[in-house]
Amino acid sequence: MARLRHNPNPTMHELSLADGIVRMVEASAVRARFTRVSRLRLEAGALAGVETQALRFALDALRPGTCLQDAQIDIDEPPGRAWCGPCGSEVRIDSRADPCPRCGGYPVRVVGGADLRVVDLLVLEP
Repeated sequence: MARLRHNPNPTMHELSLADGIVRMVEASAVRARFTRVSRLRLEAGALAGVETQALRFALDALRPGTCLQDAQIDIDEPPGRAWCGPCGSEVRIDSRADPCPRCGGYPVRVVGGADLRVVDLLVLEP
């Protein structure tokens, strides 16, 4: 007998993140008194645990009727960076579980590429 595996919707995480981004931009629009965004630039680091295609899909689904409705949305994907204690090097990593690619040592401490953040907005004057 085949076992059924629970397969959660892979975009639920990104949908929640997209909702937070849209709410944050909308709140900024109220505070700064703008109504339209021309461009939104995000940064989703390689170690942030964000599937950028799913995030883009979720943002596209949520933005109609908001100040982001006609905005160009760019998502930069910087690589993961870590500092290796054993050899003292800053190195690129693809996973938090990776050893140092220079010396093979552990532990490495993540120093970059682990954030999802709004980099900037280009707003249109009313």
